[in-house]
Amino acid sequence: MTVFFYDRTFDGLLTAIFDAYSRKSFPVSLLKMGEATPLFAEERHTVVTDADAAERVWTALKRKLSREICNMLQLVWMSETEKSDVLLFRYICKTFDNASSIALNFGDPDVLEAKNLARKVAHEALYLKQFVRFQKAADDIFFAPVRPLYNALPLTIHHFSDRFSDQQWVIYDLKRKYGYYYDLHHTQEITLNSNDLLLNGKLDESLMASDEKLFQGLWKNYCKSLTIKERLNLRLQRQHMPVRFWQDLTEKQ
Repeated sequence: MTVFFYDRTFDGLLTAIFDAYSRKSFPVSLLKMGEATPLFAEERHTVVTDADAAERVWTALKRKLSREICNMLQLVWMSETEKSDVLLFRYICKTFDNASSIALNFGDPDVLEAKNLARKVAHEALYLKQFVRFQKAADDIFFAPVRPLYNALPLTIHHFSDRFSDQQWVIYDLKRKYGYYYDLHHTQEITLNSNDLLLNGKLDESLMASDEKLFQGLWKNYCKSLTIKERLNLRLQRQHMPVRFWQDLTEKQ
């Protein structure tokens, strides 16, 4: 049994595929560097991430697969689910080993699983676009905390940069401890030294703009005035607005 250790990056995964074909030795398991070697491993190989090797693999993939399928593979990677890297490894190897495209062969469990997982990540990005709520800070920067199931935040940045191009904002993934800052011209990835300013998904009151609480109150009252109690359907509400987003929605506080 062969085991590959790599740095858990997308380029690292592509390099692992390059190494597998170069060595003519394909791993049963992909592990992060530093993890314990399985008891019955007969051979172990440490993958040294190589940007050139990764680019060669990706370029070869783009020759065999459509742009849509290549994007789907990236969505599978962004899912960060357990063994999604092994799934991608198998999918890509099957792509190279078959003369025709496997993209529509849904009888193959790997093809079907990859498609379903990519759909979930894309749906999570849609949820983020719908349910992000900004809070205005004293320095006129708008903050929004998010906690997506999958690492879907990068898929939404073009939308927010276009939709809110006239204001400075930060959208921060509290789960993965990174976010994006838009300065009216460019968007850049950032990390905060502390998540305390977004404690429990709410901007600390000492950092809020003077009128932020007023606007939050107005928004709550507006939503309340639209509510017809006799027509409340919490089951349908949860179906279209998952409960896990409620903690960051002003109108649900």
